[in-house]
Amino acid sequence: MQNQLQDRQALNDLINGWMHRDLGEWEQLRELFHPDGTIEITWFEGLGSDFVEGSMRMGQSDVRTKHLIATPTITFNATGTKAILETNAMIIAENVKLNLGCECHNRFYDRVEKRDGVWKLSHRQSIYDMGTFTFPMGLVEIDQSVVAKYPREYATLAYILEKSGFPVQRVFATRGSVLEQDMKRDAKTWLSR
Repeated sequence: MQNQLQDRQALNDLINGWMHRDLGEWEQLRELFHPDGTIEITWFEGLGSDFVEGSMRMGQSDVRTKHLIATPTITFNATGTKAILETNAMIIAENVKLNLGCECHNRFYDRVEKRDGVWKLSHRQSIYDMGTFTFPMGLVEIDQSVVAKYPREYATLAYILEKSGFPVQRVFATRGSVLEQDMKRDAKTWLSR
């Protein structure tokens, strides 16, 4: 029981480590991933280390982001060396040049592994629940034809990303979608191996 409590605390700390991205603490962000760890989110798919490089580029652009992270639900495998974490989060983003922002509610869906006694991300995905535009300096015009290209659940975030030079290349999981169901089924298969 004590070991599982320690593991739960370590996993909570791992997930809350995402604040390193918002703070531009790139080496700490890199440490959240196993060397072969991957990530699939709206604007990036690939190795965690490459995601850090992309985040550094985004950090020098007109885009600003903040992630509010809740406590994850955790499902361990039988040996306590793998887990699936589902974490409510809120992505707050804005393009300071466009004076346009968004709030997007999502759930990070993570496969994590304990290797050499340390929990790190093996595979991070996101399920998008809903989003809305924000107008930090007053109303601005929005190109509805661009917004309409994306699922409603993350259309606002995709719009900000596309207008900022970080286009979304494919459709991602949304609440209740077939993609969400497939993601969860695949993760359960991974957990049981």
